[in-house]
Amino acid sequence: MDCERCQCQHEDKHSAILYTLLSQNLSHSPPHQRCLCHQRWTVCLRTPHITCQAASDVLVKTISFMKNLPSFHLLPRGDQLLLLDSCWVPLFLLGLVQETVTFEVMETPAPSMLEKILLDGQSKRQEPEWTQPMLAAVQWLQCSLNTFWSLDLSPKEYAYLKGAILFNPDVPGLTASLYIESLQREAERALQEVVRILHPEDQDRFALILLITSTLKSIPPALITDLFFRPVIGNADIVELIVDMLYEITSWQPAPSPHTAL
Repeated sequence: MDCERCQCQHEDKHSAILYTLLSQNLSHSPPHQRCLCHQRWTVCLRTPHITCQAASDVLVKTISFMKNLPSFHLLPRGDQLLLLDSCWVPLFLLGLVQETVTFEVMETPAPSMLEKILLDGQSKRQEPEWTQPMLAAVQWLQCSLNTFWSLDLSPKEYAYLKGAILFNPDVPGLTASLYIESLQREAERALQEVVRILHPEDQDRFALILLITSTLKSIPPALITDLFFRPVIGNADIVELIVDMLYEITSWQPAPSPHTAL
């Protein structure tokens, strides 16, 4: 690749070094590669019809998990919505790990000359309002998922960890934060006990699980929505769809869009 016009050399070199250190366990990133311009590429799923369906199935299971928790339904409706909006992404990502959903991405195809001519002059309102994810963000997501896979959690560890993620008393605006905090402590105690029983020789496992969980919480909802759900739902609000699913206002049966069926 010709890097004469590469902009990496004009940026903070410490940022490039930090990214290189953090992404060392990305097996598909050559360790000798210095130019990070490719990190700015926009990417899309290589097999959207397969991956989007798998992601939709995980999302349905994630909502079912919340629907089947009596302690969640005892909360005020407003608190339920705040928790849902705050935690659906890390719970969904944990579901991807548990269901072993893997995916590959490719560079977003550029429009051909014929497409540019045919589309020239059309209203911009006909174009999608979302943007494709950046390669660097997707690689960070894959790195986080790979790290979680390496823990090889048991079903009970997954269940209690989900409870600890869901019942987050630090979400702003909660009216029952003290009760939610007690639920989180209960889930964390149960998780710690399971870890102690299953891995008595690993004294650091519980703390490591919580530490790696924090990486899932740092993944932006926009990245997850654009990567896994925009090809299916278009410009619809994903949180509104999740709320509908939670309270059974509608029955969402996601199907691949014409673009993903190709």
